[in-house]
Amino acid sequence: MRLTDIDQLFTPGAVAVFGASDNDGSIGGLVFRNLLAGGYKGQCYAINPKYTEVAGQPCYSDLNALDKQIDLALIATPGECVPAILDQCGSYGVKAAVVHSAGFGEHGERGIALQEKMVEAARRNRIRVMGPNCLGVMRPQHGLNASVGKDLPRRGNVALVSQSGAICTAMIDWSESRGVGFSAVVSIGAAADVDFGDILDYLALDTQTQCILLYVEGVRHARHFMSGLRAAARLKPVVIVKAGRHPAGTRAIKSHTGGYVGSAEVFRAVTDRAGVVQVANLDQLFAAAQVFGTRRRLAGDRIAIITNGGGPGVLAADRTVELGLTLAQFTEATRQKLEQALPDYWSHGNPIDIIGDAPPERYRLALDACLADPEVDGVLCILAPLVFGDPVATAQQVIEAAKGSRKPVLACWMGGKRVLEAQALLSEHDVPQFDSPEAAVEAFSFLAIHQRNQKLLMQSPAPLSYEDPPDVEGARLIIEGVMSEGRKVLGTIEAKAILSAFRIPTMQAILARTPNEALMAAEALGFPVVMKINSPDLEHKSDVDGVKLNIDDAQSVRRTFTEIMERAKRLRPDARFDGITVERMVSTRAARELMIGVFRDKIFGPVILFGAGGTKVEVLGDRALGLPPLNAFIIETMIDHTRVARLMGAFQNMPPMNRVALARILQRVSEMVCELPEILSMDINPLIGNDKEVIAVDVRIKVDYRPPQQPTYGHMAIHPYPSHLIERAQLPDGRDLVIRPIRPEDAEMEQAFVRGLSEQTKYFRFMQAIKELTPEMLVRFTQIDYDREMALIGVLEENGTEIEVGVARYMSRPGGESCEFAIVVSDNHRNLGIGARLMRSLMQNARLRGFRLMEGEVLTANSRMLALMKSLGFRIESDPQDLAVKLVTKVL
Repeated sequence: MRLTDIDQLFTPGAVAVFGASDNDGSIGGLVFRNLLAGGYKGQCYAINPKYTEVAGQPCYSDLNALDKQIDLALIATPGECVPAILDQCGSYGVKAAVVHSAGFGEHGERGIALQEKMVEAARRNRIRVMGPNCLGVMRPQHGLNASVGKDLPRRGNVALVSQSGAICTAMIDWSESRGVGFSAVVSIGAAADVDFGDILDYLALDTQTQCILLYVEGVRHARHFMSGLRAAARLKPVVIVKAGRHPAGTRAIKSHTGGYVGSAEVFRAVTDRAGVVQVANLDQLFAAAQVFGTRRRLAGDRIAIITNGGGPGVLAADRTVELGLTLAQFTEATRQKLEQALPDYWSHGNPIDIIGDAPPERYRLALDACLADPEVDGVLCILAPLVFGDPVATAQQVIEAAKGSRKPVLACWMGGKRVLEAQALLSEHDVPQFDSPEAAVEAFSFLAIHQRNQKLLMQSPAPLSYEDPPDVEGARLIIEGVMSEGRKVLGTIEAKAILSAFRIPTMQAILARTPNEALMAAEALGFPVVMKINSPDLEHKSDVDGVKLNIDDAQSVRRTFTEIMERAKRLRPDARFDGITVERMVSTRAARELMIGVFRDKIFGPVILFGAGGTKVEVLGDRALGLPPLNAFIIETMIDHTRVARLMGAFQNMPPMNRVALARILQRVSEMVCELPEILSMDINPLIGNDKEVIAVDVRIKVDYRPPQQPTYGHMAIHPYPSHLIERAQLPDGRDLVIRPIRPEDAEMEQAFVRGLSEQTKYFRFMQAIKELTPEMLVRFTQIDYDREMALIGVLEENGTEIEVGVARYMSRPGGESCEFAIVVSDNHRNLGIGARLMRSLMQNARLRGFRLMEGEVLTANSRMLALMKSLGFRIESDPQDLAVKLVTKVL
């Protein structure tokens, strides 16, 4: 099974350049000359009816004149010619194309129409297209320079994917002096067809790539982007720099690429949840390339700093604290080593000031001691070019020490020409080198962020909790009733009823339309009370001074009712007012004002936010964002990222707040977002919490109809764990079989399952001889997105332990209409109907996901599998390219 069909973009056997020319100003001519100069080992052909020869090579009028098998088409012609060229390529079986031409989506309505025509031609001919308006693809290991960039970068293990060709060329130029090499450089341009998700799918499985850098301006397909991003991040570090974080940049992007740009704050939450590292600028992207290119990772965030000058050490320590990192506390054994190795007047702490006269050997002794300390996760070595010392010899000592440790070692050789040779030597031997202590500590922080975000990536929450299930159907009926009346904003009573359906504690509210009704409500609830204006047209009640607190007698209730209504009508004569809600005054004893909100990002869908509440919530801006679904770990991470979290502990004679109750409400809000796609926004503010309870005092909810034919959880960027697919069945021998989607924590069980298969069964499943799953395969098989891919495992319980007895999985093919499947059942559990049950469940899920066709490959010798396929109604045909393989297909 392969998740990607864009191999020919990276490993073509033959390339044709449409628009090749000897004209110096021709893009097609430049691309053709780059192919020839890069050392490409495959065949490359020039296509242009105006020439018979280009760059000393034959030139053909079209593919008919060439009559050769072509894998990749590079198109650098006027934009209006591109659809016809794609039709010609389709008739010759070309599978991939790079469109360098401009004049498409970035050039107004006419360009958008031309781009749509190009995409239609690509899909009609089953060609994957990169671009338009892109630099192209570089693959240094293969000598492939299918781009407008003049020089291939040096070979390496870092892949760069960018929406900007200029960023690619700048990165390549920068890499030469830093000793960073590339496995691939990809400029996707407007990404009309092939986008980030496709490229990430390929690079995730690319053995030449160990680290992926992304320059992102906009994202078109959130679910595809998230799926590819998370898949790649599970296997190797991914670092992103996001352009368009502010309005001016956003406007520039729209004029530059026509891309879609979402909220920068949301994008940060996206990258955190995806397990990747987001940096702020290109300098930091360069730094991340260095530290991740060494393949060393952190176990924590504790850094040791070694310096021959007090000032640089202090700067590094300050930056460590500012970034939330930890200055390592040394063990007693390490302190003893340092005391023996260093002069009596060393700093006796961290940073370790080994004094300005430090020879190379003193650096080595201090570094060895730090690397051996279990309380140290990484080390920064700083050298200032003082009168004493040898920068090159010291660099050599650092290099040797770093080779013998799995912990990251970073270097900062400060200065200019006196340290140039040493800096080059460090870079050459994979010791990341930085010009300032602050930049080095920032680079260390990227490793720490990666380690932290990988924990978020591993979370696979279900949409609903099993404790006290909510009344989802009741909540849905309330929303449908509101919309049937032509309203999109729920009243206070209706909104609180939704919260109650999801077991969120609320203050009881009674709607009063007259002063007397308000009085009766107050008497029923008990004094003191709160009175609030009730209107579907007001964003904030405070806009009309529509909230009055601590009303403690009958006369005040009736007077307040009249005052609020008269003032509201005067200030907002255009608004509708349903009356006033009366609520019991919540106790402010040990209370913290909080808020929970939900809003829709135009790219990534629903987002949950949490932070400090009250009337100044927008001004304070104390909030953390999270993409649903949430679980306990993600919720605690969100809470801890806010400043108000510091107020939840005991202080000023106040007991600590009930964080368990707060976490439960956030979990319930996540359930609402998952199960009610009609919710556009929600604002629970204030949410009052003390040591006893957390209760929603006020709430506002906006709703709208969900798009027709939207699949379950299709409104979300991250698909929840599909617990609704769990099935139970009894086998003929009386044992209970559980069929459920695979989870990340099933990795050990999945490995044991594959190890237990016979050699023949392994060969039939993987079509090659394997002993067990590689770490990369294990991650890929157990950490899935439940959207484009699904894996259902059959599990039996033996002696209180789950045993995997079978697995069936599918992966979406490009275009989204078909999927490729694979299935295997344990040799010890055959003839029990497990394979048929797994396949029926898999086909049903694929059908519900909107796939029309399921396809697979079965070895001709695998008679059992072919019999199963026949019993399930699959069509079986021989593979014309390999008689040892049968192609099986079924219309779902």
